[in-house]
Amino acid sequence: MLLPILKRLAPAMLLTGCAAINSLPPTDFTSYVVLGEYGAAVARVLIDAPACPAIVIDQRSQPMTLRAPAQTIALRTTPFAPADSKPAEFPLLTCEATLPSGAASATVLGRPLPLPKAEPQRIVVIGDTGCRLQKSSNSYQACNDLAQYPFATVAAQAAAWKPDLVIHVGDYHYRENACPEGNAGCAGSPWGYGWDAWDEDFFAPGARLLDAAPWIMARGNHENCLRGGQGYWRFLDPRPLLKGRDCNAAADDDVGNYSDPYAVPIGLSTQLLVLDTANTTWKGLKPGDTGYAKYRDLYRKLDALSQQAPRNIGIMHHPLLGMGADRKADGSIVLLPGDAGLQASFGSLNPLLFPPAIQTMLSGHVHLWQQASFGSAHPSQFIAGFAGTSEDIVPLPERLPAGVTPAPGAVVEHFSSWVDGFGFMTMERRSAAQWDVEVHDLQGKIRNRCRIDGRKSECDVAQVK
Repeated sequence: MLLPILKRLAPAMLLTGCAAINSLPPTDFTSYVVLGEYGAAVARVLIDAPACPAIVIDQRSQPMTLRAPAQTIALRTTPFAPADSKPAEFPLLTCEATLPSGAASATVLGRPLPLPKAEPQRIVVIGDTGCRLQKSSNSYQACNDLAQYPFATVAAQAAAWKPDLVIHVGDYHYRENACPEGNAGCAGSPWGYGWDAWDEDFFAPGARLLDAAPWIMARGNHENCLRGGQGYWRFLDPRPLLKGRDCNAAADDDVGNYSDPYAVPIGLSTQLLVLDTANTTWKGLKPGDTGYAKYRDLYRKLDALSQQAPRNIGIMHHPLLGMGADRKADGSIVLLPGDAGLQASFGSLNPLLFPPAIQTMLSGHVHLWQQASFGSAHPSQFIAGFAGTSEDIVPLPERLPAGVTPAPGAVVEHFSSWVDGFGFMTMERRSAAQWDVEVHDLQGKIRNRCRIDGRKSECDVAQVK
């Protein structure tokens, strides 16, 4: 399938490595750069071609490596009945190449790739970007309406801000089931877990932002093995694609649903610590559960990584220190604390939930923007799950009621939120421990300003209207 018009056309150049180099390559392909362990930058190209193209780094051409071939993966267990599921088709090659530290330029088929900066100053934070099509919840977002599914607008505005780095806090893929017949809002949308749905949900609307800067791609619950995990491992994770960790067979899910944390240095003795929490559950975890043991192991490795630098910003999809809200059948509102599964597993090792060297957590999952800072020794929490998916619309209070807290022992000192508004968050470095945070809407207007100083944060507006 040809990518939508948001994609730029590549110059007509010959592919290298093909058996017969006598035809022009496709005019359409996807390219981006993802940062992985210890800041290693990996260039990725998704292309319909007989072989991977060359990458030109500092005027020197070299072949890209095939990460994943074009293939159709047999139908596996999903959250839905077989009639509402289908095999995942990936008709494109996934190609990659590691970019050496200090590279001055890199291009593929004439298209420049964004290169990482050793000390990024300007960071965009987004999350929960896909268009929800889900039969079990009877939730069908109007993917054809830019006002109701505005990720392309968010991505363009965020790219115009000229970031040095983009952080996605997870949940890229939401088009799980077919649009009902007669629903004009999503008519014609691809669905399932193959390339066509991934393209429409993430790569095509996000193209301008993918061109603007390297990305850190955290994994959300929509990318666990039951759902979009195959595409996550194939396209987004920065580490090698390993058989058995690819979510292709349900028998391997205890491997494919979990992975180790990794650190991305960003200068001034500061690290970003990226966690995979795709398979936790709000219902909680207990000793004996696979996830309980896996996330205890994750915490121990996170603790070890955090000791490599005095300043750490954590990135994980599920907020442990944020609040959500739901409306009961009688119309009353109930406030919901942070993820119970991770609170149980992490909390069994540390009642404060996070290692002391972590000052700030960036998350998504809750479809809104939120900030919380604590009088207790907890890191500040920011939630940026407001970049495209159907918004949470149940209002949060301007101030949390007495006794209400996102986690046991967490004493909320400052709390700010924006419910039912699409946009993106930015962070601009002011010093080693200080960042300016801005919350932008679809027109690029700044709706709130916050400041991070070590573990503490505070915003100008308690409740964005």
